[in-house]
Amino acid sequence: MKNITATGRVLFGLPFGILGLNHFFMKDFYLGMLTSFIPGMGFTILLVGLALIVASVFIMINKYVRVACFSLALLLLLFIITIHIPNIFIKANSTIAMIELMKDTALMGGALMIAGLNGKS
Repeated sequence: MKNITATGRVLFGLPFGILGLNHFFMKDFYLGMLTSFIPGMGFTILLVGLALIVASVFIMINKYVRVACFSLALLLLLFIITIHIPNIFIKANSTIAMIELMKDTALMGGALMIAGLNGKS
């Protein structure tokens, strides 16, 4: 059972690390997704990328998992509120925004479950 949990942690954390790297390599793509009320534009994208990488590493190496997952859940909630919900009201983006909203909601739930299953950080 311990191997399954470790595999699940790695499979959960790895995509966040890849997405974090994408924030550095594909900054222009993410700039296009930001809404006008998010400050810092380019700096915000790089900061989010770094946060995703750090959370991913902590989850995969099984250190500070609870803190990393709570932080990741908060970050996903911010994505939902600031990016996905506003994009639902743009006709051209509404279908993709709804899919992204559902995906990030599920990932947020997964992060909260992992945080809840890990006792102390």
